[in-house]
Amino acid sequence: MDSQPAFGGCEPLTLDVSRKQMNEKAIRNRLVEHGEKLFRAPKQLIRFTGNKKADLLLNDLKKHPHAFVLACLMDRQIKAERAWLIPYLISQKIRGFSMKRLSALSAEDVRRLMSKPEPLHRFVDKMAVNFYRAIKRIANAYNNNAALIWLDKPSSAEVVYRFLEFDGVGPKIASMAANILARDFKIPFADYYSIDISADVHIRRVFGRLGLCATDATVEQVIYKARALYPDFPGMMDLPCWEIGRNWCKSREPECSVCYMNDLCPTAKLNENG
Repeated sequence: MDSQPAFGGCEPLTLDVSRKQMNEKAIRNRLVEHGEKLFRAPKQLIRFTGNKKADLLLNDLKKHPHAFVLACLMDRQIKAERAWLIPYLISQKIRGFSMKRLSALSAEDVRRLMSKPEPLHRFVDKMAVNFYRAIKRIANAYNNNAALIWLDKPSSAEVVYRFLEFDGVGPKIASMAANILARDFKIPFADYYSIDISADVHIRRVFGRLGLCATDATVEQVIYKARALYPDFPGMMDLPCWEIGRNWCKSREPECSVCYMNDLCPTAKLNENG
């Protein structure tokens, strides 16, 4: 009798799995390569908003580290540039942004500053509460110095945990904050294991189109896939994927031909052939 492949002919399936794993590894390597370039690049002014004065405030971790923390808290369900502008807009209203000046504000003061003459956020009431409570937490838990959240080379898990202690902060924002501190501000951590990818709409779309996850994968699936691909620093792939999604891999009419992942991307190949 002719010999038969074990389990009723699984060789083709095994080869398909092997090819998929090889392509995933190639995709991972390229994303990590781009992530490492960003991580190792010299520190420069981070352009959070496009408003120079606002960006200078957010970059001032020596005198105003709380501006960065408070901006992170605002980055929910509105455009990032608009969210990160909020601390500066409030500083203009109260003529400064020292912790002394912020600590003098009541909860009602913060709500008024956030809502009048025009709302600064889509969810003014909730964000005003989170903003006010964050000021109190920085004052009480960190002696008015938000930089204590990340000083003295803490573990990445500790930094993420400290951000999670703020009202309104979930794993996505906590990982985003830790990643920006490590990658852009060049703050040294003891390790980077606990900095996850921040699976926003751009990153989920890119992971799906690259074939790393199903196109309808959940946030948790994307996070754990990134951990599986690069456990030493899952968040290393965050900014490369976000930039791909923002610049080329758009929800409609993706510009596959100019994306540096197009030779490895199964969706780009389908678009090219279709």
